[in-house]
Amino acid sequence: MAFELPDLPYKYDALEPHMSADTLRFHHDKHHKGYVDAVNKQLADLDTTGLSLDEVIQRSVDGGLPGALFNPAAQAWNHDLFWKCMTPKGGGKPDGELARQIDEDFGGFEQFATAFKNAATGQFGSGWAWLVLDNGHLKVTSTANADLPLRTGQHALLTCDVWEHAYYLDYQNERGKFVDVFLDKLVNWAFVAERFAMQGEGGHVAARKYQESQEAFAGTEAAEKGAKEAAAALDSDEAKELEAARRASAKKKAS
Repeated sequence: MAFELPDLPYKYDALEPHMSADTLRFHHDKHHKGYVDAVNKQLADLDTTGLSLDEVIQRSVDGGLPGALFNPAAQAWNHDLFWKCMTPKGGGKPDGELARQIDEDFGGFEQFATAFKNAATGQFGSGWAWLVLDNGHLKVTSTANADLPLRTGQHALLTCDVWEHAYYLDYQNERGKFVDVFLDKLVNWAFVAERFAMQGEGGHVAARKYQESQEAFAGTEAAEKGAKEAAAALDSDEAKELEAARRASAKKKAS
């Protein structure tokens, strides 16, 4: 299985004058592609059929895959999210449920924007600034190098790349100016709101954990008792189908 470099969700010059076509060509076509290529090179001799990129990241953390995979896989994931977090004629403020949650957790949009900028400009060296959902609450955080909220179970909603290659061609050493422009002119709040509405659901890691929990439950006494009780309330054909399904699940769990 090989991962592919995802296309940008807009043309190279679509974010000008706030982010130049040269920056996007250099950042996406060189840096992002380099991370994807590095992941594929390391996975070439491993059996990872069916795994998503976020699952590769998680397994590089828990020991299921080589730890050396973490940096390129995480950077590939981070960049894919970063491109989607921007849009032509973006920026401004969100509305709807996301706006209400920002007001509740930060005290208002301006307070959020200040916290986000402080996280981005205060990150020493290379890294990322994030708006995340953590146990039902919005938080601003930053990570160094390739690290990402996925590793600690947080649901990333918005990210800003503060590695120098993200802004140096356009803003030189003025990271703060870049972050201001990112918030004021580039953020794709519609996309962020969609991720907020998901509340962490729909991801491959979450789906895999749900599937595993369902399979684990299928082999328990509670599942067997429930199946028998349900079967008793059904006609004979439905009862046979239900019991067959329960036994198949239990057999899969035991194997």
